[in-house]
Amino acid sequence: MYNILFLLLITATFFSANKTKAQEFQLVSNKYTLVNGDTVSQPGNNIMVVFQDSKNRYWFGSWETGLYKYDGKTIIHFTTKHGLPGIRIEEIKEDKLGNIFINTNNGLCKYDGRQIMKIPNSLHRISNWSLHPDDLWFKSQQIGFVSRYDGNMLHQLKVPKSELGEEYLKKHPNAFDPYGIYCIYKDIKGHIWFGTALFGAFRYNGKSFNWISETDVTELHDGPANGVRSIIEDKDGFFWFNTDYRYKIIDNTAVGNSIFYERLKSVGSLDGIQNNNLNEYLSITKDQNNNVWIATYRNGVWKYDGKEIKHYSIHENGRAINLFYIYKDKQGDLWLGTHQNGIWKLKGEKFERFML
Repeated sequence: MYNILFLLLITATFFSANKTKAQEFQLVSNKYTLVNGDTVSQPGNNIMVVFQDSKNRYWFGSWETGLYKYDGKTIIHFTTKHGLPGIRIEEIKEDKLGNIFINTNNGLCKYDGRQIMKIPNSLHRISNWSLHPDDLWFKSQQIGFVSRYDGNMLHQLKVPKSELGEEYLKKHPNAFDPYGIYCIYKDIKGHIWFGTALFGAFRYNGKSFNWISETDVTELHDGPANGVRSIIEDKDGFFWFNTDYRYKIIDNTAVGNSIFYERLKSVGSLDGIQNNNLNEYLSITKDQNNNVWIATYRNGVWKYDGKEIKHYSIHENGRAINLFYIYKDKQGDLWLGTHQNGIWKLKGEKFERFML
């Protein structure tokens, strides 16, 4: 009897130990030890994302060379050898606990201050749409989807259909990723906005979807080919979608694709010249005085205070440089991310290249 009990105990211990090892292996397989990164003198030339976290550290994301962290003194460079799933950085966000989320071309990961954990892809668990104030929203690596992280799971949500979009697809069945998400924006009321590659912009208010598919927002009517790459709500409650117009959202309107907005002429083509594509900007933000700042690809930065427009040309070695991203930090400073000329920062009335 004693021998039987001893055998059962040994067997249970064996399976328990194996289970523990399996759990540890699974845990390790989803985490990457952070090897402190490499100290560098400057961030790379290609910087497409800028973010300041709650600890006042700056994060610079590149589409070519990975991620950079700047704490005010030192710049640390992270790549796939330090645990990033991919080298191209699409988005950088922070949750209420201070964790940093980095969305790459090969998946989403979380940095908790000690190590990097890859968030498992849950495409096989396609979820229903839901809206919670602490959720983080990300562009999905899967065509036709958007991702929502609720603190525990990464939900894959299928982008809702657009009536005009579906008509377009019947005529152009081979269109590449027309529902692709270019940008995500949370408005003052907590509603989530999405800018698409081809079909304009849509809003999710927790209950319904509303599309803006006007001629100036979407390519369906030979509109801008750039797609909606940046969205912002100004001090007067107007929304900007890199077009000649501003949009005022009307509350308590019908759901679905019903018109829920007013469209008003905005600053036009910024400098007043027709057909110069300045309305197709890549990034937009507001400063502490609620002035709107617009970064264009080839024609510098434009500031709009509600009445007047001011232009800031960005040159290096006598040549205009290509811009991609503009960002306002917590101190009110403005930063620029560029295609091949590093990071720039507004000092006084002039943008200058950021150097340690």
